[in-house]
Amino acid sequence: ASLNGELLDRLAIRDLIENWALWRDAGFWEKFRTCWHDDGRMMATWTQGTADEFIAMSREGWDKGVSILHFLGGTTIELGTGAWRDRAVVQTKMTISQRGEVHDTLVDVVCTGRFYDLVEKRGGKWGVVLRQPIYEKDRMDPVDPAATVELDPDILARFPVGYRHLAYIQHLIGYPVKDDMPGLTGPMVEKLYALGAAWLEGGDPDWPPA
Repeated sequence: ASLNGELLDRLAIRDLIENWALWRDAGFWEKFRTCWHDDGRMMATWTQGTADEFIAMSREGWDKGVSILHFLGGTTIELGTGAWRDRAVVQTKMTISQRGEVHDTLVDVVCTGRFYDLVEKRGGKWGVVLRQPIYEKDRMDPVDPAATVELDPDILARFPVGYRHLAYIQHLIGYPVKDDMPGLTGPMVEKLYALGAAWLEGGDPDWPPA
């Protein structure tokens, strides 16, 4: 691939990642759908499934007043080579911020991590095939600085350290929160990195691991 072609691919991929966050958080659902390929899948703490299922669940939550916002940092893009130059693994620094009531106290939960994306160019267009966030650390703060909130240690302990406060608020809303998402270290994130390496050499986006 020419240097020019590679630069255009990198720009298009970065555009895709930024559009995902902007359009999802603003509720631009038709535009948001264009970020995904038809077989695209999303692994969130609170729902896992096809892009269409994720969009439907996001819209439903939006209509109920569930507030989940995303903020992006730097991106690193690993492009495939040879026969697989239309594939890439993209990692983007991000925060997930959710506001809601926990035991009658309005709180903000902020989770810091990375979006880990398998993307592919089909028909000249880059789209997401799989998004699996990596959850590195999180915290919960009352919106009113004078308020305090006491958490149930048993619920907190059910979830990995990287997203246990996020899981806590989502559990209270009634979502069946997945309890084995990848963190900064550990076997799940190692399996994810292996999946990404295989993807760049023609592997299937088989996830989550059995």
